[in-house]
Amino acid sequence: MDWPQESITHRVEVEPGVELAVHELGAGPPLLLIPGLGTDHHAFVWNIAELASSWRCLVLDQRGLGGSDGTPGPYTMPLLAADAAAVIGGLTAGTADVFGVSMGGMVAQHLAALHPDRVSGLVLGCTGPGGRLAVRADPEDTRLLLGGDAKEPGLAYRVACRVLYERRFAETHPEVVEDAVRWRATHPVRPGVFAAQWAAIRHHDSADFLHQIRAPTLVLHGTADRVMPPGNGALLAERIPGARLEWLRGRGHMFFQEDRTRARQLLAAHLGPQAVAGPR
Repeated sequence: MDWPQESITHRVEVEPGVELAVHELGAGPPLLLIPGLGTDHHAFVWNIAELASSWRCLVLDQRGLGGSDGTPGPYTMPLLAADAAAVIGGLTAGTADVFGVSMGGMVAQHLAALHPDRVSGLVLGCTGPGGRLAVRADPEDTRLLLGGDAKEPGLAYRVACRVLYERRFAETHPEVVEDAVRWRATHPVRPGVFAAQWAAIRHHDSADFLHQIRAPTLVLHGTADRVMPPGNGALLAERIPGARLEWLRGRGHMFFQEDRTRARQLLAAHLGPQAVAGPR
């Protein structure tokens, strides 16, 4: 699956000497999309055309990934949230809706808490609070997520896809899995960046500030998610004031690829008049 050629790539300086790539497509209210661990804008390749019909999509390559500059680390969630805030400040009138998935959802939690003036509406997908509240995945599933014993990037990601996608979806939609494996094989993560991101995930703990999030929040989670067990989504919805939880039945960690139509419908229903007014 090819990224749309009409997409515009911006470079936003977030600190001296560090520029991040942001891929823009569509028109309408700005929507910042933040991908997960080890992934760049291509994570949304199956969604971007539909989303761009309603929003001015700004798809972030987090530092060290895709077209963005890398730094040796360490990475922290507040640092990555500051990156996202700088992107919103540099490319919009000052605020945007935000859709973060997996690790990107962790970044989005910190963004909404630390930079509330930048977030008009918030959607957290397949993510969790980390720390003492976290509902932990099966250790074997986490081992597979990290590539098992595979050393070659494409093969390691093929192993990861065994838990990223719901099994029946992977069997009936091999083109989605093969596209993801091909992309990782031809766009390997830079040395040190994956480890730096993983360390940031391990230190993520939003328990003490979830109650401070004021942006209208929607939590989306697949009921068959093996990477981030569904209990994590329930905890976020319980702890964020006024948050709404929507389950995607029978969907895995990559629910937004597995059920693109439903994911878009849920985003559209949430990021409407109640989000336009900004943080409450």
